[in-house]
Amino acid sequence: MINKIVCLAPLPVEMIQQLLPGEGLENTDGIEIINANSMNENEIVDQIKDATIIIADFTFNIAVTRPMIHQAKQLKLIQNLSVGYQHIDVDACTEAGVKVGNTPGANDSGVAEHTVMLGLCLVKKMLYAHRTTREMQWKFTDIQAGEINGKCWGLIGMGSTGKAVAKRLIPFGVNSIYFDINRLNPSLETEYQVKYSEFKDLLKNADIISLHCPLTETTKNLIGKAEIQLMKNTSILINVARGEVVDEQAVADALKNENIGGAGLDVFSKEPITKDNPLLSVDTDNLILTPHIAGSTMESQFKIVTMAFENIRKALSGKVPHYLVN
Repeated sequence: MINKIVCLAPLPVEMIQQLLPGEGLENTDGIEIINANSMNENEIVDQIKDATIIIADFTFNIAVTRPMIHQAKQLKLIQNLSVGYQHIDVDACTEAGVKVGNTPGANDSGVAEHTVMLGLCLVKKMLYAHRTTREMQWKFTDIQAGEINGKCWGLIGMGSTGKAVAKRLIPFGVNSIYFDINRLNPSLETEYQVKYSEFKDLLKNADIISLHCPLTETTKNLIGKAEIQLMKNTSILINVARGEVVDEQAVADALKNENIGGAGLDVFSKEPITKDNPLLSVDTDNLILTPHIAGSTMESQFKIVTMAFENIRKALSGKVPHYLVN
């Protein structure tokens, strides 16, 4: 029997061929690899009918749906090269006996560092300082940069990424509070030097708010106009979770009306960002936009690929993969 890998991600077949061999899977001669990233839905369905493995699209542009899964009678594993998996119908996979793998924790360091960097840059008004200095305007007394020392930093979501951010904030002397649907036990709150806060209280009290929650029906548009109205007009909002967690129009309006002090966003409702995104209409040095690179450091990419292909090799060898969400 020939095993078939259908790749929905923008990965060349040659790269997969190089990454696939390893411990427990030295001979890959009987494995067919199809890159379906540029195929339409009907072509994809036709390819996955006899697939053993699906490599999901880590750009989240191609969904793995219930009808697709029902067609794939030989499917063992859907592996995503990312922590997120909202574009995969996990319930349908579970019903069909198909495992879904991700790469938990692989990019925690990168995302945490990016989060702190955005906070520091916005508090210290680095874009304004850089732009005006390049323009030979010496704004020595005008910039009035701040410090995060002593500030209240609110973390929404205290999974592995939220914890990684909290850990890195400790040396800065930040007062960290958090909200999560699952409160940490007291020993972990002590370890990460965080205090639990109800959601609305966090919005009211935090000087900097960073988002680290998954995208679910509950968290979609978690931060909208009503939530922004609860925030201080000097507060900084950072989103490194998923674009749909915030109402982008509401954030754009708040920045234009100076209802918040700044925003740093690494994720967007449509990626790549489109010209109709309301954030692009905001002309201010208090807004930093980055192209979903927080978790795409060279180091994290190596970890992600290592974990993902370890899972794929195990599934092809008849073993149970390690990193599963179902």
